Amino acid sequence: MTTSDYKKILTQIKKKPAKYKKYLKHNVPVKRKFGKSVEKCRRCGRSGAHISSYGLHLCRQCFREIAVKLGFRKYS
Repeated sequence: MTTSDYKKILTQIKKKPAKYKKYLKHNVPVKRKFGKSVEKCRRCGRSGAHISSYGLHLCRQCFREIAVKLGFRKYS
């Protein structure tokens, strides 16, 4: 379930406090402190294959596209 989906439903059930409270308990996305879903790419927003070395915060696909512009060279 995406973030926007649960917010749309919240507006519909706002006037029913019991259902509203139960819905929040079971359906709101959990705020994470660490793990795969916390780090996101600056360019595209992907969360997998994240490169945070040197403060880059890019996914591997975006890094490959702009590595030469950043000054990285491929050896061999």
